[in-house]
Amino acid sequence: MKSDAENYDRFMKGTTTIGLVCSDGVVLGADSRATMDTFIASSETRKVFRVDSNLAMTVAGAVGDAQELIRILKAQNEIYKMNEGRPLSPKSATSLLSIILQENKMMPFYVQLVVGGVNNGEGQLYSLDPLGGFSEESKFTATGSGSLTALGYIEDSYRKGMSTKDGVKLAAKALSIAMKRDSATGDHMTIAVITKSGYTEYGDKELDKVISGK
Repeated sequence: MKSDAENYDRFMKGTTTIGLVCSDGVVLGADSRATMDTFIASSETRKVFRVDSNLAMTVAGAVGDAQELIRILKAQNEIYKMNEGRPLSPKSATSLLSIILQENKMMPFYVQLVVGGVNNGEGQLYSLDPLGGFSEESKFTATGSGSLTALGYIEDSYRKGMSTKDGVKLAAKALSIAMKRDSATGDHMTIAVITKSGYTEYGDKELDKVISGK
């Protein structure tokens, strides 16, 4: 039987997800490949999830654990909206997820999460580990096995105050580089933009148009 640490390594080694803070919001992106050790289990796995018009998250790790956390967060967001008349802020959503992860640390969720969104017109970005530790990211973050490759490009190309339009191009390029160098990252891209105007999502075809400027 494998230890928790060994299981964590097994589940966490695939995927690349990216989060960027921009002048008018945030950009979140991920590939679509799911792996089981060296086997490609799916080429159409969703890793970017809309929670509300102001809030989204990316997931890396065990699919079932990630899906359960998304269901919980969406349900809690709806309850909060009924009581308060507005959706959860990115910070509140992160705090809620942190509590859930910490309460289950003896049998942890094998996930890495990135939460991003807009609060009072300002982009906010947070990263969470499987035990509930989280940090606010003022510029960018990445998770998964291709994150080191992606971060190498982002470190050099990110500019503070860049627009979400430029952020989409940066995220797409970083993901494409990770796909070339990390065998557990691949197939398709999903990139989401969240601004005060709401949530917009781009797939492969839309990204081609955005990147080419057509």
